[in-house]
Amino acid sequence: MDLSLPPSVTERAFDRLAEINDGADGMQALRIAVEGGGCSGFQYEIKLEEQPDGDDLVLEKDGQKVLIDKVSLPFLANAVIDFSDELIGARFVIENPNATSSCGCGTSFSV
Repeated sequence: MDLSLPPSVTERAFDRLAEINDGADGMQALRIAVEGGGCSGFQYEIKLEEQPDGDDLVLEKDGQKVLIDKVSLPFLANAVIDFSDELIGARFVIENPNATSSCGCGTSFSV
């Protein structure tokens, strides 16, 4: 795996996170993690959290934050975190150049 670049977040993903946080009681950050499991060996966990952990990589724009833990970081090197709003549904998606294959749903992958 090429660990030369951290993941990046698109404008569209930051905009969607801002929409989620608009009018909320407190700011929520988007956590992206990689866990073992899924039909291809690894799976993404995407959820909202209030605070980063001490060893998180924090990607921030206009007060919106995306958090990635240090264990997941090598699996997400050079990846692009985006937001997709299509006919089949709206969701955060990860374009991961480290994944050698992925399942049809896009939530699990192998390296």
